Amino acid sequence: MTDEPPGDLPHDTTSESGPQPTSERDPETAPPADVRRYDRFSKIEGSTYDRANEFLRDRTYITAREWAIARLCADFRTETGVEMTKIGENLPELVPFMTDTYSPQAVNQARASFKEKVQTAGATFLYGAMSDFLTAEELDDVMYEATEVAKFLLEVEGAELSVEEELAAEDRVSDLMREVREHSAAVRHDTLVCPDCGHEFDAEADGQS
Repeated sequence: MTDEPPGDLPHDTTSESGPQPTSERDPETAPPADVRRYDRFSKIEGSTYDRANEFLRDRTYITAREWAIARLCADFRTETGVEMTKIGENLPELVPFMTDTYSPQAVNQARASFKEKVQTAGATFLYGAMSDFLTAEELDDVMYEATEVAKFLLEVEGAELSVEEELAAEDRVSDLMREVREHSAAVRHDTLVCPDCGHEFDAEADGQS
């Protein structure tokens, strides 16, 4: 475990193609006001799709396309649903490394792919945490590295986290994972005693909670 940041998204002014375009944008059509104001990804102006994709592939299961569209779907959500047409038609204006427009169907596909990968990664991680495959120290290391990457991506998107907020979030995650580990031990062991801390569980009470 180190204090080194996950790294910087490389900047490159060379044109590299990402996913294939679905339509051509009329250059005389001005984007909507909320699109013009959107500046989530302004910190990576000049980065290309391929380089952003490589950065994410080294650290996560998601692609640059899925990352960008998932963020946009969260930001352009209304009471009636996600504005997928607006996102797709204005994708190059909203995200610096996305050079092509998308159809609403392509936006929805990327959004669904992101959700599926989050669920798969979550199940894999939780099994590792509950199965006793990882020691408490190893689990802390995994959580630390994962938290650092997640915070970095949020900061790239424009979020500003204070040191106090970061520490509080890390403490909450650590407390939660310790609780998961302790209760999973109760499931795995007939004695209902955690092998790490010696805590005894009340099977009847835990089953009713």
